[in-house]
Amino acid sequence: MSSPLANPNFEIALLGGGQLGKMLLAEALRMDVSVRALDPDPKAPCRLGLRRFEEGDFRDFDTVVRFARGAQSAVIEIETVNADALELLEAEGVRCFPPSAALRIIQNKAAQKNFWLENDLPSSKFERFSGGASLKEAVAEGRWTLPLVWKLAEGGYDGFGVALLRRPEELDNLPEQACIAESLVDIAEEIGVIVARHPDGSMATFPPVAMEFHPSANQVEFVVCPAPLPAEALAEAEELARRAASALGILGLLAVELFYTRDGHWLINEVAPRPHNSGHLTIEGCETSQFEQLLRCATGLPLGSTALRQPTVMANVVGAEGHQGPVAYEGLERALAVPGTRLHLYGKSETRPFRKLGHWTAVGKSLDEARSRAAAARNALTALSYTKS
Repeated sequence: MSSPLANPNFEIALLGGGQLGKMLLAEALRMDVSVRALDPDPKAPCRLGLRRFEEGDFRDFDTVVRFARGAQSAVIEIETVNADALELLEAEGVRCFPPSAALRIIQNKAAQKNFWLENDLPSSKFERFSGGASLKEAVAEGRWTLPLVWKLAEGGYDGFGVALLRRPEELDNLPEQACIAESLVDIAEEIGVIVARHPDGSMATFPPVAMEFHPSANQVEFVVCPAPLPAEALAEAEELARRAASALGILGLLAVELFYTRDGHWLINEVAPRPHNSGHLTIEGCETSQFEQLLRCATGLPLGSTALRQPTVMANVVGAEGHQGPVAYEGLERALAVPGTRLHLYGKSETRPFRKLGHWTAVGKSLDEARSRAAAARNALTALSYTKS
């Protein structure tokens, strides 16, 4: 009888070595699970503490296949991993998290939207366009009206490749790349639900969180749990997330971003088949973190409890506007004095405006206390650089 823990013959191939990999590695080291990682950046955050780190392109077919062969499981931490390589690895017996078929759908936002439509999963009205010019033509013809949401079909991240278009002149600067237009939704709350789906078919959902966005950077600023919606509505959100994970055939994690409309309906916005910013608070907030849950899936261990221990709020640490270059943190002494908080830094030595460099997690007896603590720590710490942009 053998166990994946403390087993030199069991190894996970991690494709991508950013902050998600770094946090996954922290759990793997605690549980004594061997991990090797591939990333194009020689200074990738998770390069330390691995059995093996290799500099290489996870988008390249041959590089991925060569790197992951011999591992028992392959795990991604970024969606741009080569899906064809995962398909070959699956045929050779390497279990992939997520499966290649699911990753192909998720990599393209137009394919995602079509998938929801074909599987009777609610989402907003959309249309695919070959580029900015064809979208501009559709608006001129009256087939689409402003305002609308524009998204690149592939390659968008952290606010890049996503824009709310309100004025006709904003259509002039869109790139000639495949994109989608989405109707504007009257949103009451934006909710995130992370589902863990085990190879044995069992599933567990983490408590839904509310995501609050920075007004100009279009990235998450605060994540709040429990989410401020009635229990019945949140149960519907969890069920919708499970349906999406089952339809996609996900193995591992699926982070589902949902819109709760002002008339009380749920719509799927986007999904990510990996650990997600909306689940970072599970490290301190839940009995099992999203990272441990992914490891449990990848090692065949049973899923853990996702129960919320106490109200928890996460706040991102991002680069200050006007600063680019080697990072210097100002206000650490005051920030670290805030009770009930914990700082996570992602191993990034360079800052730029709004770059995610870390996060704060705050817990409290009430949601108001946790949120106040998260805001206080976030506001006290500033990520500057001695070289201004």
